[in-house]
Amino acid sequence: MTAAQPAAESMPKVASAHDKILIVDFGSQVTQLIARRVREEGVYSEIVPFQKAEAAFREMKPKAVILSGGPESVHEAGSPRAPQSIFDSGVPVLGICYGQMTMAAQLGGEVEGGHAREFGRADLEVKAPSNLFDSIWSIGEKHPVWMSHGDRITKMPPGFVVAGVSANAPFAVIQDEKRKYYGLMFHPEVVHTPDGAKLIRNFVRKVAGLTGDWTMRAFREEAIEKIRAQVGKGRVICGLSGGVDSAVAAVLIHEAIGDQLTCVFVDHGLLRLDEARTVVDLFRHHYNIPLVHVDASKQFLGELAGVTDPEVKRKTIGRLFIDVFDAEAKKIAEKGQGSADFLAQGTLYPDVIESVSFTGGPSVTIKSHHNVGGLPARMKMKLVEPLRELFKDEVR
Repeated sequence: MTAAQPAAESMPKVASAHDKILIVDFGSQVTQLIARRVREEGVYSEIVPFQKAEAAFREMKPKAVILSGGPESVHEAGSPRAPQSIFDSGVPVLGICYGQMTMAAQLGGEVEGGHAREFGRADLEVKAPSNLFDSIWSIGEKHPVWMSHGDRITKMPPGFVVAGVSANAPFAVIQDEKRKYYGLMFHPEVVHTPDGAKLIRNFVRKVAGLTGDWTMRAFREEAIEKIRAQVGKGRVICGLSGGVDSAVAAVLIHEAIGDQLTCVFVDHGLLRLDEARTVVDLFRHHYNIPLVHVDASKQFLGELAGVTDPEVKRKTIGRLFIDVFDAEAKKIAEKGQGSADFLAQGTLYPDVIESVSFTGGPSVTIKSHHNVGGLPARMKMKLVEPLRELFKDEVR
């Protein structure tokens, strides 16, 4: 999902033993929140652009699929679609906003544009019982939800019934409970839909029947084994920034391979007062992890002077970091400790998602993180990124 460098090999994917939910991304700005809500239920979820969803579905073998919202209109020629193989597989499917529209269109319904746009708070009236509503909503009740749509379903697919309506959305919730297909015209993943997380929980637990085995304890144990398998007897340099991400990555890698790891803390001159001293003391005297402290503040500040474009800054920082790491790798080799073949980073899942461009996903690039899109192609070391599948709260 990134503009990966040829030499940059990521760690293996999450263990196949876990239950998984695939989230097909159609370009919504809040798709990440869907993944967060699913993971809050202890189920591993992964976001994949719709262009790559077919291959991802085959590889992941998910127990359920969620189709995200998006800015396109289903009735327009060339608009995105979900892989037909998802519907042919028999797994439960939840379509949200655009995801509901394309599901309806692909399964034999009709969708039209030009109807009243609806953006913001709306009151949804429950018209039929649903496994999504179990212990949350009852027939006849009205509940606030967050709408964002311009298209409207005008004819439901065969087998579907209406479970909820709003003033401008006569098909606000549709379902085929026999096939476990559900479509929501509103966004349950955002906080503006107060009961949204509960609805997603019901999809995960009651509809898909997943128990939730995605825990950080299990992740830690698996990550250590993956690191050992990837690195073998090689040496690893870990780039420390002083933040929680790289610190957790370093401690995790040290648990896995011990003194095969050397941390390089680059003081780029942009740190808080006494932060460099705190980091050095923590890693050398508390964690007992081999640490090289490099004061590169003049180099960084010199090259960043006068640079105002954020993208240029990020790519410059990425390039300078690799320059420092390459130099330190050579020093380690010269000391007879063996060459460092791996560069470890605290890359997180949002780093990966936000660095995707339209060529890799439906959304434009939010920003190229220095540890994703900012790495130069000439980098010789392979990447070790044990946190690449995690959100920040999971890392903490």
